[in-house]
Amino acid sequence: MPKRPQSSRSPKSDSAITTTPRFDPEQRVVAVTGAYSFIGAELIKRLERDQRFYKILACDVRKPAFPLHKTQFHKIDLTNPTADADLAELWRREGVDTVVHAAFLSAPTHAAAWAHELESIGTMHVLNAAAECNVHKLVQWSQTVVYGATPSNPNFLSEDHELGGEHSRSRFIKDKVEAERQLRRFSKENPSTVVTTLRTAATLGPTIRNFASRFFSRPVAPTLMGFDPLMQLVHERDVTDAFVLAVTTDYPGEFNIVGDGVLPYSTILALMGKVPLPLPHFIAYPLSKALWAAQIFDSPPNFLDLLRYLCVADGDKAKRVMGFSPKYDLKQTIADFLGLPSAAGHEHLPSVGGGV
Repeated sequence: MPKRPQSSRSPKSDSAITTTPRFDPEQRVVAVTGAYSFIGAELIKRLERDQRFYKILACDVRKPAFPLHKTQFHKIDLTNPTADADLAELWRREGVDTVVHAAFLSAPTHAAAWAHELESIGTMHVLNAAAECNVHKLVQWSQTVVYGATPSNPNFLSEDHELGGEHSRSRFIKDKVEAERQLRRFSKENPSTVVTTLRTAATLGPTIRNFASRFFSRPVAPTLMGFDPLMQLVHERDVTDAFVLAVTTDYPGEFNIVGDGVLPYSTILALMGKVPLPLPHFIAYPLSKALWAAQIFDSPPNFLDLLRYLCVADGDKAKRVMGFSPKYDLKQTIADFLGLPSAAGHEHLPSVGGGV
């Protein structure tokens, strides 16, 4: 592989500045925001081993906790008012052709104002910088919770379904919906940039630490009496595979990234060996609100909607357009999360690419 010309050292970088062409399919330069997060870190590890990627820029307030070889770390706080100018200067100088925006929270926080600054204002900074640099591609992480859990949801939610999460009482969900709205405007105003949104289902695996992993790590799990919605999960490795696909090949549009199979919530709890705690919904909501306000419980009351109503995404488009096929079904994902060997000859689960 031919080497690229080098110039002076950047004051904010761990390595030398390089001058690169805007886009070379065999010498890619990728910037990853939220590089310390699970998705950011796992994606960087994969790109480090791919010879098509000449250089990766890890943009975050914390440096990824693994050895970096062709990755430069740049300390950038997306809540800083000058973040967009800082990013634009960096990306233009380093010849970035692809941006992966993964700087989103994987669990609710009591610091709601800071979370809004990071996800909503931070996304604005990223999109401003991407527009100024006229990048070839922008891939943004989202989550299927943006559809919202409502009694009117169909069995499976396609990418064309409205983002009902904008009506949610959850700041965690509304900030992600707002980030998606910004991305849609960016896509219309910058038609030369390939824009991809990957909406991941609740993600589990042996190493990821997020809201789902904490929730299912408890021995007791709340249930709402009279409700037992279908649920879906996706394995952490399948999520990384989807991001690698989106970065290596152009797939404009929005895609649900989900695992194979759905099961009732009660069945998932049984497979995990959890003790269900049945509660009437008129008691569960105020109790959850009080525990959240006292910072005793890390699940806000509005998340009980996910234990009450359907919020299952259809993964057919990702399979059909991107060729994304999850390697783990729901039972295998649960087994790997629990540290158990996946059962051979497991029964087929209802597909997430069609009706129940």
